Amino acid sequence: MTPTYALLQITGPTTEPHFGFWLLATVLKMLAIFTVYMLGAALLTLAERKISAWMQDRHGPNRVGKGWLQPIADGVKNFVKEETYPDAANLPLFILAPVISFIPALITWAVIPFAAPWGSRWGIVEMVLAPLPIGFLFILAISSLGVYGIVLAGWSSNNKYALLGSIRSSAQMVSYEIAMGMSTIPVLLLAGNVSLSQIVNQQAFETWNVINLTVAFFIFLVAAFAETNRLPFDLPEAESELITGYHTEYSAMKFSLFFIAEYCNMITASALMATLFFGGWDIPFTLWDNVAPHTGLKTLLTLGAFATKTLFFLFLFMWIRWTLPRFRYDQLMSLGWRFMLPLALTYIVAVAALLVVLQGLGFAQGSWPFHLGLAMLNIVAVIVLFMILDRGRVISPASSRLQQADIVRLRAVAGSRHAPSLLPETGD
Repeated sequence: MTPTYALLQITGPTTEPHFGFWLLATVLKMLAIFTVYMLGAALLTLAERKISAWMQDRHGPNRVGKGWLQPIADGVKNFVKEETYPDAANLPLFILAPVISFIPALITWAVIPFAAPWGSRWGIVEMVLAPLPIGFLFILAISSLGVYGIVLAGWSSNNKYALLGSIRSSAQMVSYEIAMGMSTIPVLLLAGNVSLSQIVNQQAFETWNVINLTVAFFIFLVAAFAETNRLPFDLPEAESELITGYHTEYSAMKFSLFFIAEYCNMITASALMATLFFGGWDIPFTLWDNVAPHTGLKTLLTLGAFATKTLFFLFLFMWIRWTLPRFRYDQLMSLGWRFMLPLALTYIVAVAALLVVLQGLGFAQGSWPFHLGLAMLNIVAVIVLFMILDRGRVISPASSRLQQADIVRLRAVAGSRHAPSLLPETGD
């Protein structure tokens, strides 16, 4: 913690709000977050259709209210459709599985700070629903529960395609969950805290973590795509192989809950990337929004900054989906276990060792030599990373290990076997 940051923390207002006002503010924040979250998930379905149409040079939804009412039409359709239940399904778990997938995606937002605090006449109001001191650990614990809903959906359906999709999903999420958790350890090393508010403040008074911890951001980004089952990691829902995957037997609103959970997970992952690596609600190139007095204007502007960063990553999710093909399953597992996990562990050791060396040399955290050392480490790591990544031998264990000369020789042998005979044909 820099001396400037410590001084600003001391001089800032510390008035706790009155209990009645705190309770009212908490209820209002719950209603606002739930409403915006659900409306945002619905509008993301429209945004994805519009963005995919724009990328493919065609019209998107344009019939219901010129396309803007398409999410409402989809919701009405799903509410009035008939609910179907397979004969051999385990009905209690079959009904419970979509709920288990949806709830963790929703409640993880409780600990994400989305704006600067507001200094009201009744006290400081934190712009986070539950400012837990272990907020980041809470997110990792709750978000990992979503896989249970997918596994139960596949198993309780008593359908082989649904079961295969749920097994794929559980293996995929376990594989990339470890890399995602490991990628955040360098963030915690720099912040010295697991509170998301402290992580935002540390970046505001120093440098955004995407500059100091570029490789950690890359690992987190790839793992976020895998955790949300988005392309190129949508193997649990591979329609060409599994019909529709783990939700094959679902219909009506239970079917929609899985997709709502997926879009909610996208929102949460985007907000986490903005918070952990891009300063959260911090407005760049100024400390005006981080110091007292905490006015309503600062709260609104920082809310806009946080929303802009989150929307950028949501657009990135959609951009990647309509750009890249999906991996083969062996490539997916190889990337997670043979590349992402060793890379995350190596990067943790490198960052921790560099922090010890810099502090041993007397460079305080936040000083320019400290940031220069981290920047040099990241430049070297990024060059090495992208020189060895995607060469066919690290990601895909099924790739050929033959030399180019051997491949040419084998092709020549195969061609000679299938070449037509050069001898003239003779009649009877």
